[in-house]
Amino acid sequence: MQRYTILLLTSFLMILSAIAGSALLAGADQPKNNIPHQQLTVYTTLPPEHAAIISEAYEETNNVRLNFVPLAPHELMQRLKNDFVSDPTVITTSDVVLADTSVLNEAANMNFFKPYLSEINDAVKPTFKQENGSWTGVWYDPIIFCINRDYLNTINGDIPNSWIELANYKDVRLGITDFLAAEASANLMFQMIGQFGDVETYKILSEIHPKVIQYAKYLSNPVRQAGMGEVDISIAVESEALRYMQNGYPLKIIYPTEGTAYLLTGVGISTVDESKIKSAEQFADWLLSDDAQRVLQANGFYFLPTNPQTLAHKKFAGKNLTLFDHRQNFTPEQKYQFLDRWVKQIRLGGVQ
Repeated sequence: MQRYTILLLTSFLMILSAIAGSALLAGADQPKNNIPHQQLTVYTTLPPEHAAIISEAYEETNNVRLNFVPLAPHELMQRLKNDFVSDPTVITTSDVVLADTSVLNEAANMNFFKPYLSEINDAVKPTFKQENGSWTGVWYDPIIFCINRDYLNTINGDIPNSWIELANYKDVRLGITDFLAAEASANLMFQMIGQFGDVETYKILSEIHPKVIQYAKYLSNPVRQAGMGEVDISIAVESEALRYMQNGYPLKIIYPTEGTAYLLTGVGISTVDESKIKSAEQFADWLLSDDAQRVLQANGFYFLPTNPQTLAHKKFAGKNLTLFDHRQNFTPEQKYQFLDRWVKQIRLGGVQ
């Protein structure tokens, strides 16, 4: 009897050891399966929260880790210059740049990008990309008029739908972000000057100024003010207007008939590592896909995609809005002078 007990105990221990060994082997293999097969470093001017959303979603579905490095425009350019210019023997630490067009144009002019063409980015209109393929715009955020629906019911359909009409509109409370507080707001002034000229632009802004209840510090505040009835109409970015409308605020979007400014975000491939070029191109194409738009919209970010083949583009009511078509390429010194002139002549003192 004792002999059978020993045999049973030995068999039980062997089975237990086998199970434990299998579990250890499975556990050892598990981390390897979760390790992305490649990593890409992405310099970006996007806010960190945008970058985190994109990084997490892309790694989950593509098994490529995106190491985003959020930077201010001047910092991003300096990092690129250090990568490519300061020490030619150092391999660049960036593979992709995801930024606004002012940065992309400067980087392209310094030959920091590797042009690429794909079936997906070929569908993007020339307006939204560099003609030689150095960079491609992936989404944009236009400036619109955001009107309170309760106020709309009081004006019998007489809606200002152009910059001139808004400037001449009587008895209206306006909201707008300070031109000194946000790039998108400053970009409105610069693109208006490029489109209308400085004389006409300052005339419009001077006529708008007395109607402004408050020059906000953030892009979201003018939309919130319109939604709460604190102002009647706001000059705002469409992404914020759509976000508040999704949350039930009584707002209506008006697209200026003579065109409007917009902030375009695009992608350029900056890697010098040949083994990463294909992955970088795949990521660039993904940014032009409905998958990217679904991720952004699920997190409350509503940008207009540049790819007309996407469902997201077809669903946007403003996909055919008129955009300013006079590309401005003002120097930092010129931009400073334009803003300084606005502050002195309009914001603080009135036009002389």
